[in-house]
This record gives sequence, structure tokens and C-alpha cells, in this order.
Amino acid sequence: MSDPATPQLIKARPVPRPGRWLSAAVVLVLVAMFINALITNRKFQWDFVFRYLFDPMVLSGVGWTLFLTVAAMTLGIIMAVTMAFMRMSTNPVMKAVSWAYIWFFRGTPIYTQLVFWGLISVLYEKLSLGIPFGPEFIVFDTKDVITAGVGAVLGLGLNEGAYLSEIVRSGLNSVDKGQWEAATALGMKRSMILRRIIVPQAMRVIVPPTGNETISMLKTTSLVLAVPFTLDLTFTTNALGNRFFTPLPMLIVAALWYLFITSVLMIGQYYLEAYYGRGFEDGSKVAKKPRGMSAKQQAILSAGTVQPKPTIDQEGR
Repeated sequence: MSDPATPQLIKARPVPRPGRWLSAAVVLVLVAMFINALITNRKFQWDFVFRYLFDPMVLSGVGWTLFLTVAAMTLGIIMAVTMAFMRMSTNPVMKAVSWAYIWFFRGTPIYTQLVFWGLISVLYEKLSLGIPFGPEFIVFDTKDVITAGVGAVLGLGLNEGAYLSEIVRSGLNSVDKGQWEAATALGMKRSMILRRIIVPQAMRVIVPPTGNETISMLKTTSLVLAVPFTLDLTFTTNALGNRFFTPLPMLIVAALWYLFITSVLMIGQYYLEAYYGRGFEDGSKVAKKPRGMSAKQQAILSAGTVQPKPTIDQEGR
């Protein structure tokens, strides 16, 4: 009797996907049309755009925009963490104060709040510290303390804190309560439980929406004219556009800077998500190809139809 024929490897061919090629061709055509429309239309005045892209006034506006973003997000994060813990507290007074704060700042438009901070010196000409209905120990002029920049940061930060507080609260609630119970059973203090166990796990849920809120804050700074604060990127480029009667090119300058800063923030958000997402991979990543195994063998192994076996290199090891 002859030995059965030696089985051969299946010569698998990729499944034809004409839809991919068709969609790629359509996208390429649309991109080419878009680029052609940008380059050939002289009304964009690209020479003017590149001339003022790094103008000192524009760069100053970029710096003030970044300052407003960082300062407002810092204040917002502080308020968010505070309000989230107050909302989760068993103290009914703290819970009521947190709920009222979130209700007010989420329920009124950010533009209205910024206008209010711009007019606060009209409502209260002087601010004081002392005993209610009693003597005042320290008195100062409101306009000297709450300037346009301070009002812009307060308006943006307090409004952002109301939204971020719900993000922080949802992140803390995403951690299983058994983690609290196990840590408490080990004798750990509440502060240590939060710092070492709860917060690191909650960050995986908190970081993505917080990154989106940061990017949103960057663009929301364009509304600080309502205070009025007139040093941000949007106002600066509009002022230059009105001076030279070229509003469209200066709007493109502002858009390019916003896109650049947003791209940098997105990269940072990506690495933060990867850092806090360690240990939560879904297993969808392809394993590293073992040494000495061809791409075809790796594809067969990845299909799960055979059991992995030790490979033998060219030297027989």
C-alpha cells in the first residue's frame, strides 16, 4: 500500500474587495478637487496668509489663547474634582451645593456667563471680606481685582468645572465597589484607596472625555470678547483682517493655528489614553511574529485552526 499523499499548504488568496478600491478612488478624486479649489482660487490670498502666519501679533494671540486654555482647564479640573467628591458624599449639604453648582453653570450659556463676569464691576463696585451684616476688614475695587483676563479665566473655568465634574463622577463610579471593600478590609485609609486604587482605574474613563473638553476649551476661548478680552487669537486675527480689509486670509491664519494646536493635543491625548489603558487591551492587536516563522505560517496560526508548535531555525535549533 502506498503512503497517503503529503498534505499541502492551502494556497489561500485574499477575498476580493472592490468596494475598497472604489471608495479609495472616490476619496482621491474628492481630495484632488478640494486641493485644486484651494490652490487655484486667488481669493484665498495664500501669499497674505503665509506672510502673517508667524506675525508677532498673531503669535501673541496664540500665546494668550494657550494661557486661557491651560488656566481655565486647571480651574475647571479643580472644581470638577471638588464637586464630584461633594456629589458622591453622604453629607446632604455638600451634595446639594454640588448639585446647585452643576445645575446653574450647565443651565446657562457660556456667552451669558462671560458677559456677566465682564459686568461684575458694574454690579459690585467694591468687594470686601468681613462679617456678614457687620464690619468689613478688607475692601478693594472690583475692577482692580477682576480684570478682563481674570474674568475670562473665571467664566471659562467655572463653566467647564460643571461639565468635568460629571465626567469625574462617572469615572469614579465605573470602578467596581468591590475594590473599595477589599482595600478597606486590608486597613487602607480612604485617601490611600483613592490615590492608589480607585483614581488610577478611573483615569481610563476620565481621560478621553477630558481630552475632548480640553480641545473644546481651546476653541471656546474665541468667545472671551464678551468679557471683553481682546488679546486672544480670534480677536487678533479679526483685527488684522479689518485693518487690511482681508478678513478671509486672516480667518485662515487663525484656523491653521487652531488645527495645529488641536493636533498636538490629540497626540498627547492618545498617549495618555494608552498609558492609563494598560492592562485593559481587548486582545485585538496582532501578536508579534515569532522568530523563524514566515508570514504565511503566522497567518495560518492566527486563524486558530492549528496549535502553535516550536519552530526550527535554519541551524536546526
